[in-house]
Amino acid sequence: MNLPVTPTGRRAALLPLCLLVLKTWVPVHSYLYNNRYAGDQVIRLVPESEREAQALNAIFHQLTVDLWQPSSIFHISEGTVTDVHIPGNSSQILLPYLQQANINYTIIISDLQKAIEKQSHLRSCRNRRSVPGYNYEVYHSLEEIQSWMYRLNKTHSDLVHMFSVGKSYEGRPLFVLKLGKRSRPYKRAVWIDCGIHAREWIGPAFCQWFVKEALQTYQSDPAMRRMLNQLYFYIMPVFNVDGYHFSWTHDRFWRKTRSKNSQFRCHGVDANRNWKVKWCDEGASFHPCDDTYCGPFPESEPEVKAVAHFLRKRRKQIKAYLSFHAYAQMLLYPYSYKYATIPNFSCVESAAYNAVNALQSAYGIRYRYGPASSTLYVSSGSSMDWAYKNGIPYAFAFELRDTGHFGFLLPETLIKPTLNLPQTSKGTSVIGQRFLIPMDTCNVHIYNWNHLLYKKKSVCSLTPSPVDYIHRLSCHTSTTKSSMLPVYPAKKLVSHEKKRSTEGSLPCLEATYM
Repeated sequence: MNLPVTPTGRRAALLPLCLLVLKTWVPVHSYLYNNRYAGDQVIRLVPESEREAQALNAIFHQLTVDLWQPSSIFHISEGTVTDVHIPGNSSQILLPYLQQANINYTIIISDLQKAIEKQSHLRSCRNRRSVPGYNYEVYHSLEEIQSWMYRLNKTHSDLVHMFSVGKSYEGRPLFVLKLGKRSRPYKRAVWIDCGIHAREWIGPAFCQWFVKEALQTYQSDPAMRRMLNQLYFYIMPVFNVDGYHFSWTHDRFWRKTRSKNSQFRCHGVDANRNWKVKWCDEGASFHPCDDTYCGPFPESEPEVKAVAHFLRKRRKQIKAYLSFHAYAQMLLYPYSYKYATIPNFSCVESAAYNAVNALQSAYGIRYRYGPASSTLYVSSGSSMDWAYKNGIPYAFAFELRDTGHFGFLLPETLIKPTLNLPQTSKGTSVIGQRFLIPMDTCNVHIYNWNHLLYKKKSVCSLTPSPVDYIHRLSCHTSTTKSSMLPVYPAKKLVSHEKKRSTEGSLPCLEATYM
């Protein structure tokens, strides 16, 4: 906002208010003003050989760097797209080393501090007063989000119920919104959480946007009204409340929780490596200072323990689990911790196929999809795998925009294009209409969330091909192309043939307890 030196009229009246707002927000955005990231850069490397990958592993072990993707140096191999945040003092060592080793790199962000300050202009008083009421096209602090939840609980008491599932390490309440018409005691449900990693701000923005869309279209859209009348949505806008708050006040790129370690000065645990499913196996770290630290034991983090307890008690009711992350533009499903095919693969893969095609048809933005282990990387102790292993048949992790141009600094101007998902009828978003549930699967017509609304189960069969390792669908729609299906290398494939011979096809609404 460009104000004249000597403001007059309406601008003069607004100037004190603007200054007051900016003064109020300085402590909240202290990371913008302490020059913490001056001289820092973000570079992208793609090792062209295993030799280059090993060289990167060696130098990253010695230097203080912040991996944006992948999440751990152990995931760096030939062909892996690697985005690295390098402090100014480390860049003086790393960049000459890369040049000497003939390893090509591209500078994505030349000055991280300036990039953050540039984005701060979108949070000016001009932006905030341009939209009456709550602005869903800007990022919000934890305090703002919780105040928004309080207001919705009061103004939409017929559809919204706010409650806490526990407290964080630092004592903050873990608030959840229960969205849906209170019509009968038992209704099938969907769980959605955002912000399990603190620096991924687009996640909490999505959760808020989804609630807005549901409430605004409830009266006007019969499909949305029917969905909220017959389903519950448990929505947790900020999972990692301590870390998210810390990313606003101290370190914009903080990832973990904020628990203390008795033996190290390092804080926090990766809340997406702390679940009791192949805990601290491949893709997680035992070292408390690493970003993928799995914690001293499973569910050591109060946030993880509280949510796990809530989901366990309702695992017969909750049929879908969604966790929103950034960044990669991917839609992932189990397994994360191994190369294997889930028993109800056909139904889950078909749902993912419908979702990514709906996204592409709306914006031309292509999301990759597939099992997390082969599509992204192997990681153990994830919430998605835990949900599936505990009987929730549809478990997904959604990596939102972008693919690395902005990384974790996705501009607020892209919030709406990222979250205003393609809509089917009268403003109902594709998340509500088509995200988890295929439109036509297994020769049973399923409209939107219908097979969550009814007790009738549709059955998909799993048919792994031992010849080419392409897992084909026996009940997919005719529009599916085999090239869209995940391909597993022979040495990494774990076949379900023996298990399938005894259990046969698995209903779409069932998952195995393992």
